[in-house]
Amino acid sequence: MRPKFHALIVKKIERETKDCVAITFAVPAELQDVYRFQHGQYLTLRATINGEDLRRSYSICAGAHEGTLQVAVKQVSGGVFSTWVNHALQEGMEMQVMTPMGHFTSPIEPEKKKNYLLIAAGSGITPVLSIAKTVLQAEPLSEVSLIYGNRLFHSIIFRETLENLKDQYLGRFRVFHVLSGEPNDVDLLSGRIDRAKLERFAQTFIQVPSLDEVFICGPEPMIRAANDFLQEQGLAKEKIHFELFASPGQTTQSAPIVAETPSDGIGEKCAVTIVYDGQETNFFMPKQGISLLDAAQQNGVDIPFSCKGGMCCTCRAHVTEGAASMTVNYALEPGEVEMGYVLTCQAHPTTDTVVVDFDRH
Repeated sequence: MRPKFHALIVKKIERETKDCVAITFAVPAELQDVYRFQHGQYLTLRATINGEDLRRSYSICAGAHEGTLQVAVKQVSGGVFSTWVNHALQEGMEMQVMTPMGHFTSPIEPEKKKNYLLIAAGSGITPVLSIAKTVLQAEPLSEVSLIYGNRLFHSIIFRETLENLKDQYLGRFRVFHVLSGEPNDVDLLSGRIDRAKLERFAQTFIQVPSLDEVFICGPEPMIRAANDFLQEQGLAKEKIHFELFASPGQTTQSAPIVAETPSDGIGEKCAVTIVYDGQETNFFMPKQGISLLDAAQQNGVDIPFSCKGGMCCTCRAHVTEGAASMTVNYALEPGEVEMGYVLTCQAHPTTDTVVVDFDRH
């Protein structure tokens, strides 16, 4: 189903920490089906702030079974959108909310006994909390371990919720709080979640060979450290899922996409056809210096987007003719890349003709 914005009422705003609020949206009966989500998915919020149309993606933190549509927004330094949400947004206000998206999830199998490891830092807890809630409720034989990094104890988002989950699912849910900004009598629980820390967890509480699914959400260095360590320990990469919750670092990932037709040659301009909502829009654009998304917007196509940093998959589309290459890709799975999907905010044409289909899912 194609993603679409709807106007939803802010039902409740709850302050989780001094710089983070949880927002619950009221979903009318006629929209219940389109806002049904899988654990680990996200919403794109849209608001006009100081005359500027801004969009940001935030993961759903409710369990899939709870019948609640809720996200958490942590205020970041210099973040116009997150600051506005934390200080200006009020209950009863209307907000544009895109239907749920994202692949940071795995199938629920109620009859199986699986072992989950969740690794999160800071606001990376939001999709991880949704995953934990859903798995614990829907897979009664499965066990979940969470390693959660924060700077200070009072900055732990959803601290009470996590404690309540431990009480509710005794013996099936373990939480290890790792704090980097205050002393702890247990050395394992002090510092940052890095390779050395994960090695110690693997020697004590976490049996890597027994893991069935791993979900990692947080800053890029933590994700890379965890992903590399787990694969070196023999865990299949298909079992490791990750989602970036910060601006990409210095290292970028080149992800060339080759579609069904070969290169037409090297030219300065490319003839582009955008297929969106059953309509075709044709225009010319440079092969370098501007993304397919930006070029489409400049030519009047109101296609979906959010982060513009290659971290979500809101602007995902299929290259059905020609070819394009992405500058970075933090959201698409290798299988999607092989099938010809691109993040249009990061994609640049490499052939003289390109057809990009947003309606193909």
